[in-house]
Amino acid sequence: MRTLMNVLWLVLAGFWMALGYVLAGVICCILIITIPFGIASFRIAGYALWPFGRTAVPRRDAGTASVLGNVIWIIVAGWWLALGHLTTGVLLCISIIGIPFGIANFKLIPISLTPLGHQIVPTGDRTSF
Repeated sequence: MRTLMNVLWLVLAGFWMALGYVLAGVICCILIITIPFGIASFRIAGYALWPFGRTAVPRRDAGTASVLGNVIWIIVAGWWLALGHLTTGVLLCISIIGIPFGIANFKLIPISLTPLGHQIVPTGDRTSF
């Protein structure tokens, strides 16, 4: 069932949202100082491409640098990506078939705003690392 949901997600929203994350990652990697943001963006792009069966959990070893980085990320790219998830989620919730995918988009909004200090793990493994 997860595979079917992921394939439908890929067609309906995943490809376009992952493309947004990849674009943000490329822009961040152009400048040397924002490479950690680019790496986080590429990691979240994979999650946005194939989200069912995986979840984002906070890392225990994330510190003050992650919080500061997330504030910068929200200002630079996070709110654009969150707006994309919000718009796509609302549009998907118009149809009955799209409701689970709209809810999945809404669940991706927090990770799009604060990607640093989170880790993507399989759904069965919800322990923080």
